[in-house]
Amino acid sequence: MISGKRIIVVGGNAAGPAAAAKAKRVNPNAKVTLFEAASFISTGTCEIPYVLSGEINSYEDIVYYSAGTFLNKKGVGVFINHLVESIDRRGKNITVKDIQTDKKIIHPYDSLILSTGSLARRIPGFYKELKNVFQLKTIDDLIEVQKYIELNSVQTVTIIGSGYIGIEASEALDKKDLKVILLEREKLPLPKSEAEISKKVLNELENNSVQFIGGIKNIEPFIKEDVVIFVKYDDEHLQTDLILLTVGISPNNTLAEKAKLELGKFGGMKVDKKLRTADRNIFAAGDNIEILNAITGKPDYLPFATYAHAYGHIAGENAAGGNVNVEPIIKNVSVKIFANYFASVGLSSIEADISRFKTDSVSAEVPNLVKVMPESRNVFGKIIYDFESNRILGGSFFGGKEVSGYADLIASAIYSKQKIDFLEKVNYNYTSPLSPFINLLSVLGRKAIRKIKRV
Repeated sequence: MISGKRIIVVGGNAAGPAAAAKAKRVNPNAKVTLFEAASFISTGTCEIPYVLSGEINSYEDIVYYSAGTFLNKKGVGVFINHLVESIDRRGKNITVKDIQTDKKIIHPYDSLILSTGSLARRIPGFYKELKNVFQLKTIDDLIEVQKYIELNSVQTVTIIGSGYIGIEASEALDKKDLKVILLEREKLPLPKSEAEISKKVLNELENNSVQFIGGIKNIEPFIKEDVVIFVKYDDEHLQTDLILLTVGISPNNTLAEKAKLELGKFGGMKVDKKLRTADRNIFAAGDNIEILNAITGKPDYLPFATYAHAYGHIAGENAAGGNVNVEPIIKNVSVKIFANYFASVGLSSIEADISRFKTDSVSAEVPNLVKVMPESRNVFGKIIYDFESNRILGGSFFGGKEVSGYADLIASAIYSKQKIDFLEKVNYNYTSPLSPFINLLSVLGRKAIRKIKRV
């Protein structure tokens, strides 16, 4: 049996609880303790917009464990509202401050797991102290936004940033019958996606009364009594009642930097295949690390809950005495956009170009079911592939719920290093109420074969 260890986990969102629970399962004799600076652990961050819209009844429905239930069910001691201020690597201990009492205590460890996650970025001038400026990353953020809307006469909401969170927040607030204005530095929403997708997203926003304003160069708030009255962008003025900042996230590595742990070019911690940092007693997992991209073979920053959870398990097992390697990641994500869904897998055209692949692509828009079926509608797909090897590099889809299945199939094809003609060879499932007679992926494969033959 593995001997008992003192294992400390810092951070309580996706990776932290997964790491702590796994460490305790692998080494039941270990004393496993988790510290979280915020008020909640083990929350469904991706579900926050759906609580805001009212589709999920309460934030309590996406808090999966309290400190007490986590101790009872997982055997892990949890301290919420406790901020880990510093790491003494030589002495193998951490200094923790109880935020409610300001009392500081030193805790020794044998293994330390850092799962400090990420921080929502801010914009200069839009200070945290402003009463009607919010972010939407944590349960605490959600509660603040809901409370402000409830207690104030909010009619117009300005969202700055049109990435995944900005798009989801637009829909959520539109469903609350608020006027939503979405501001973006680039000309189109979801600017890192394929141009065809961005145009479809723009059309969907406009069809649902969300006002999109792109190509903004400069933006600043006009403030009166700690409230933003209007936003000035370029030479225009926009009156607003509430502002949401959704301009992306960055690794939360202040603690790691103070401990002189090595960071990568994206600001995430560098870890090896065991998720060990430069200090063999310190592991890391979640939005605070850089992972290996399976397609490029290079470090990347992919802050998504599914990867954080999976890597958290591995960090916990290894910190408890295990010997498991992580696998490189193929990005596979999706987002709901009113009545449509967008799925992105592997590399986009922009990402492939940055990684210096010589690429080509095929795209098509076809019915997702046999046309005579009452629920038939169009679905768009685009596949990126390497021009020299014809190997599939990525795909993007826009349509109904079927896009998730398409993305998973492309992820499998990328994992097995399939060429673009593979898509035409697959025997796709068919039944009229569920699928088209000729699958979208087959259409894309055929187009690619014809295109390659012409070269």
